[in-house]
Amino acid sequence: MKRSRLSVVVPFYNVGAYIGDCLDSIARQTFGDFEAILVDDGSPDDSAVIAKEFCVNDSRFRIVEQQNAGLGPARNTGVEHATGEYVTFVDSDDLVTRHGFGMLIRALDRTGSDFAGGNARRFNNSYGVRPSWLHAQAFTADRLATHVSETPQLVLDRMVWNKVYRRSFWDEYGYRFPAIRYEDYPVTLKAHLDAVTVDTLAAPVYFWRERESGDSITQQKFQLANIRDRVVSAGLVLDEVEDAQPEIRRRVHAHFRQIDLHAILSAFGTVPAEEEQHLVALTTELLDRLDADVLVNSPRVAQLQFDALRAGDLGLLRKVALDPDAAQDHLQFAKTDLTMATGVREVTWIDGDLSIRGTAEIRHLQSKPSSLRIDLVIAGRRHRLPVRRYPAADLRGAESLVGFEVRVSRELLARCTAGPSHFDVRLRAGGIRRRDLLRGQKAGSPGWPPGAWIDATNWIQPGPGKDGAFAVRRLADPCRLTSVEQTPGALILHGRSAFDEPSLFVSRPLSGGEEELPLEVHGRDFTARLPIGPILAEVNPDDPFSQRTTRAFRVRGPQGREQVLLWTAGDRLVSHAEGGRAVMLTRSTGGYVNLHESPIRMTATAAVAAGTMLVVRGPDWGDVDFSWRRYLPDSDDHVDVPCRRTVSDDGWAAVVEMAALDPAEWILFATLPDDTAHAVQCEPFLSSRLPLTVNRAPRTLTVRPLAGTLHLEVT
Repeated sequence: MKRSRLSVVVPFYNVGAYIGDCLDSIARQTFGDFEAILVDDGSPDDSAVIAKEFCVNDSRFRIVEQQNAGLGPARNTGVEHATGEYVTFVDSDDLVTRHGFGMLIRALDRTGSDFAGGNARRFNNSYGVRPSWLHAQAFTADRLATHVSETPQLVLDRMVWNKVYRRSFWDEYGYRFPAIRYEDYPVTLKAHLDAVTVDTLAAPVYFWRERESGDSITQQKFQLANIRDRVVSAGLVLDEVEDAQPEIRRRVHAHFRQIDLHAILSAFGTVPAEEEQHLVALTTELLDRLDADVLVNSPRVAQLQFDALRAGDLGLLRKVALDPDAAQDHLQFAKTDLTMATGVREVTWIDGDLSIRGTAEIRHLQSKPSSLRIDLVIAGRRHRLPVRRYPAADLRGAESLVGFEVRVSRELLARCTAGPSHFDVRLRAGGIRRRDLLRGQKAGSPGWPPGAWIDATNWIQPGPGKDGAFAVRRLADPCRLTSVEQTPGALILHGRSAFDEPSLFVSRPLSGGEEELPLEVHGRDFTARLPIGPILAEVNPDDPFSQRTTRAFRVRGPQGREQVLLWTAGDRLVSHAEGGRAVMLTRSTGGYVNLHESPIRMTATAAVAAGTMLVVRGPDWGDVDFSWRRYLPDSDDHVDVPCRRTVSDDGWAAVVEMAALDPAEWILFATLPDDTAHAVQCEPFLSSRLPLTVNRAPRTLTVRPLAGTLHLEVT
């Protein structure tokens, strides 16, 4: 019997609610030459029943049973039964992207590296899909045949599951997972150090579930047994880097100080009194292992905690863990503490001017009188903007004079270039002066800033610029979508090219590949017919959680000229629903044309306050009930406030009395007739009009998008 090229090891324990989706995502791989070894780690629920059904229906899946020993030993068992040329690991509540295995193996076949890793996303029902912070640091670009010594941010690559390892490499070094939680990092970092070369891919290959109940290993971080294993794992990693290159050692020590030690110190706010001394011992054990130069460069609040730990001051440790701001009562401010913080809260167009509302303050000096100057810097030249200041919530949550609005006139915007023009902020409070670029885009219109024409051929698009700071760009005569027609079987796209003889291509950014759309061209104007049937027929989506596939559009011309197609076709999506799936033509965060195809999920396109009611609207794609939901702390249990649902020619409306919503964070959910529920999606054009803030004394309600879903904060 021919052995499979890839062995997929999937340990499972008590994951009946998730394992079916996990195994289905593996079965859907475009790389089909694999065996999946499902290790039943003595699971007490129906996980094994679901796993065995997969084994019956797909010969690539087989099950191995053992007494409960934990995730690490279960992975070791899976490797012992694996026969493939490559080996990978999948946690049984997570998902893999359909192209992930294939992309990683193609890289390894090309380079001969010892293993390859890719980016990851976090997901759950409440917040949808969002980047994984750790992986966003490590997997910033495609790097073939690199090494942690030349790409030192790979020391942050703690997880084993977003990778494919060459089995000969795995066996050469005899990797085995320890029987503890946080078992990944000692193996993963050692593999980075042992490898001759590794490959890294910026594309997401793995989706990491964050459970609402908080019952995953990484979410139980304040339990004493969890902390004990965390310290043991850290000790194993620190042993590995004892004689490593100085930069690698420094980064690992700094990472443990920033992440693990911070998390353990935070546990003093929740640990029972009888466990406090155990927590002191564990925290001290990790603290004593970290290099002094890393600790001395820690934030001053952290240094206060270190001193309190060594002095045995449990009261201060508890106080700071519960309220980090309380540390300020025990610190004398240094000049380095008085840094400037800025944030963009709302971006709109008013009478042809670009309006930007935000906050600017010097930390710890919010109540001091201050003066504020903001310049728009275009090609190195500063243009002073009129600033209107107003009270807003500062970093402490109190109202103070930190809010501002600037408006950039059409005439000044016309001077902008294709390169980013940034906003330079100067703030003075007493003798303290601070200066920085405008940063800190919040959810809503700052993250989905609307663009606009300033004349017949020049488009202004706000968005991120240098180092993510807020900026504006002028696009002169861009390739753009001007209008869309809907027919029963197709979308008819009308656009204008910036050059002669245009061609239009549709691509899938996550998985690669493109196809050309036939064009009818009249000079630089073009028309394209985009058939809906072939798009709906696609059965393997790029996003394994939302089941969504995203397509982008590029216009190409002679001499290799190319532009991404800009959306200038109005401020509403174009949608088509059929057979339980929906196609939506809309805009990206940067204002370009995107096509999304996914199972029908109710999508909000408008949110307004009408008297005492909050009304959310969207296209009517079926019989559902709506409710605002808040989850109870560390639980899958939730409280629902039902909405009154109405339907008209414009779609559905979900109406709720604002007074019925207690102070909390709420998420709008849609419940289908079969009782399945999902968070309502926030359509990009609605995101560009949010946040919506409603003052209904004594409460303030703020509607904003978070990770693509619609949230409501009541304070």
